[in-house]
Amino acid sequence: MPQAIAGFSKLSKDAKIEWVSKTFTQDKPEIKALLKQYWLEDQSLQQLHDEFIENTLSNFFLPLGVAPNFLINEQLYAIPMAIEESSVVAAAAKAAKFWLDRGGFKTEVLGTEKIGQVHFFYDGDTEKLQHFFEKLEPILRKDCAALTDNMEKRGGGISKIELRDKNSDLQHYYQIHAVFETANAMGANFINSCLEQFAKSLQREAAQSSLLAGSSIEVVMSILSNYVPQCVVKATVSCPVAELEGIEGASGEEFAKKMIQAVQIAKAEPHRAVTHNKGIMNGIDAVVIATGNDFRAVEAGVHAYAAKDGMYSSLTHASLQDGIFSFWIEVPLALGTVGGLTNLHPLVKWSLEVLQRPSAKQLMEIVAVAGLAQNFAALHALVTSGIQKGHMKMHLMNILNQLGATPSEKEQLIQEFKQQTATHSNVVQAFEKLRAASTK
Repeated sequence: MPQAIAGFSKLSKDAKIEWVSKTFTQDKPEIKALLKQYWLEDQSLQQLHDEFIENTLSNFFLPLGVAPNFLINEQLYAIPMAIEESSVVAAAAKAAKFWLDRGGFKTEVLGTEKIGQVHFFYDGDTEKLQHFFEKLEPILRKDCAALTDNMEKRGGGISKIELRDKNSDLQHYYQIHAVFETANAMGANFINSCLEQFAKSLQREAAQSSLLAGSSIEVVMSILSNYVPQCVVKATVSCPVAELEGIEGASGEEFAKKMIQAVQIAKAEPHRAVTHNKGIMNGIDAVVIATGNDFRAVEAGVHAYAAKDGMYSSLTHASLQDGIFSFWIEVPLALGTVGGLTNLHPLVKWSLEVLQRPSAKQLMEIVAVAGLAQNFAALHALVTSGIQKGHMKMHLMNILNQLGATPSEKEQLIQEFKQQTATHSNVVQAFEKLRAASTK
């Protein structure tokens, strides 16, 4: 049975690998060698990667590609995407090409507010606490001046600070609820630093206040929220329905109707909505990762937003009015183009260069477009030929690699499956037949 280890973080990288190998993988040399195969030859670059997280053993690579031909607000983009799932980049590129000649994508940032809260318990009179807070609010701002000075110079800062009575949800529970603008930074460190100062100021002033004498305040935690319903961007595509004519043999109106019905189903049925929105996040996450942003925070905020009306529902919308088909998304995206990995990771820097050094607002627009494009491509396939035809063709190379196909075998099988569905069983059968023929 494996034994716990003390001081693991203080071991060298080689020593960590040795311990993991001997303790959990039977000290197999090929497994140890695998980790080192993914080390970077450039030692300074490898050290940079090692220092991103703790207890680093190796690097875990994701493919980085681009989806070209995105026309966004009359500007052409190639969008970097870091993702391991087959067909995502191809689908995004296909949607971009489809809309390139139909006016492209239009975007609008609806808001950029971010939220942070100090959560505390108070056992006294609520009215007295409210009077106390009226005097506290300017003190909170003053005590944070050193933290907010540089952010204010960049157009950000603290927009609003308010006291929220949450007793109806949890007895004696209150919040200092603050709204922030963080300019081109995602702003997590800035927000959390301000909130922790709020907590210190709250406790100090409460201890000195005659108004709160006989009562107590207990601060539980101070933390930003990844739910950002006022940090929202809208992306839209639209065209005359006549320009949809002939898609998979359907009339423009038939295609538009099916797309609208697909969205309506995702609005009405949570089981479908989850998969519908997952496809959107294929596009969003891939760009968020490529640009060094926090895809876990984005995921959490987006899915909470999808349930904001009391039921989990579609993030996209579709309509057909006066002969115009419209397809759009409104999605919360708290992103940054400065700070964190954006200043450190070389491929993040490259991705931002490809995107022509966008501001945080512009990046919100680009990411929302990637999500909308991905959803359009998925629904396009679902309501016409089906999702598997295109997906399995993209997955073909993964299957062939799993089977150990040679370059020559891959070339022959790719040609064979251009005209038939590449299911796993069909590919295995064709591969075995080809391999058997070559050994005769």
